Amino acid sequence: MIIRRATPEDLPGAARLAAELVRMHHTADPARFFLPDDVERGYAWWLGRELGRERARVLVAEDGGALVGYAYGTLEERDWNALLDDHGAIHDVYVDPGVRRQGVARRLVSALVAELEAQGAERVVLATLVSNAAAQALFASLGFRPTMLEMTRTGG
Repeated sequence: MIIRRATPEDLPGAARLAAELVRMHHTADPARFFLPDDVERGYAWWLGRELGRERARVLVAEDGGALVGYAYGTLEERDWNALLDDHGAIHDVYVDPGVRRQGVARRLVSALVAELEAQGAERVVLATLVSNAAAQALFASLGFRPTMLEMTRTGG
């Protein structure tokens, strides 16, 4: 298993994984998470744009030449709305179901945190589905702690 920075050649595989993450979120709460048409193409465009941005990192997990996971994070400036000083933000972590529980997510998150800290992040934040206990346990084991709970209201 190799964890490395994504390249333009990785975009189709990373976009496929990202689309599965979007579908997972949309299935969990379709009133909160939108599912765009051709989500793979949209993510290929988005991640491709982020590959060239100094304050962004896209990492992939490669096993035998196949992409089996990816993680995406950014360096963010002070956010007065969130009362959050300069920070690293982990936006996406997804591992193919066929290789879960083998340490891939742990390695991706650890590598992404190291990249963000190397760029000066003194804190790293992330969000996860309230119902995703496995992800929360992983993040807690890596030193993350709960700080906020997003709540959504839909309808009238």
